Amino acid sequence: MHKATYSVTFVRHGESEWNKMNLFCGWHDVGLSEEGEWDALEVSAAALKRENMCYDVAFTSCLRRANQTLDIILKELNLSDIPVRQLWRLNERHYGALTGFNKRQMADIYGEEQVQVWRRSFNVPPPAIEPTNPYYHAIKSNPRLRHINEKDFPSTETLETTMERVVPEWTDSIIPEVRAGKRVLVVAHGTSLRGLVKHIQDADIMKFNLPNSIPFIIDFDDSMKMVGGIRFLANDETVLKAMEKVASIGGK
Repeated sequence: MHKATYSVTFVRHGESEWNKMNLFCGWHDVGLSEEGEWDALEVSAAALKRENMCYDVAFTSCLRRANQTLDIILKELNLSDIPVRQLWRLNERHYGALTGFNKRQMADIYGEEQVQVWRRSFNVPPPAIEPTNPYYHAIKSNPRLRHINEKDFPSTETLETTMERVVPEWTDSIIPEVRAGKRVLVVAHGTSLRGLVKHIQDADIMKFNLPNSIPFIIDFDDSMKMVGGIRFLANDETVLKAMEKVASIGGK
């Protein structure tokens, strides 16, 4: 058994306004719901406090729901002054033409199986977002995303194409900080974190659902290979319930 040399903490943001309404969100920049803010404080930050976790640097996406979650956590841990790097490549997966639509409605129109394929398959993309989508222009003109090159700006994504941007960021930006002995916190999104976990574990995660707000820790050996399993900072029953909630089309 390899000995753990490093560890990294990951958190999926709390419930957003669109999670609450069961809408495909992707790159549309909505904030946390009241429940999401409460979860960031009473689930995410509270769990990290219980474990006496402390961090030297934090990584997050360029989307508000992840940024708000991180801000609440850092404030509660008295770490608001640590460096925070906002990286667009940690953004949620772009849901293309599904953006703004209710998951249940889409399942009724396209069939439950097709929608689950779009949500959970590795490389089957939803249709691309078109300028006629009511959120197209809000996404394209979002000041938080303006620095992204046109050629890199997606119109739809899969887990595979999301990994193609997330994994290099992990390798080039996050791992060097870990190797330098920094205590690292990553607050991001369901699919960007699933992509990272898939890369780290080198395993099939099609049925793996990451719960909102419950922090998890992964340990690494000297060569940044995973040691042991994923450690969620909550009891098994809580984790299982939260995973089932995420998996359900009718749920959030």
